[in-house]
Amino acid sequence: MNSKNMTSVITGVAATMAVGTAAYLMSGNSPKARKKQLKKKAGQAIQAVGDMVDGISNMMK
Repeated sequence: MNSKNMTSVITGVAATMAVGTAAYLMSGNSPKARKKQLKKKAGQAIQAVGDMVDGISNMMK
């Protein structure tokens, strides 16, 4: 890939990120709703890590 194509790809990615960020900010979710969703997702992530650790420890027995 030459530098001109690479520049086009980087520009496209940056534009997509900017549009996505603007759409997210304008989606209407209140900060309270976002905080609640973040807590829920964090809890799910912690649960998944715990399950993975349990699975690895069971394999080692």
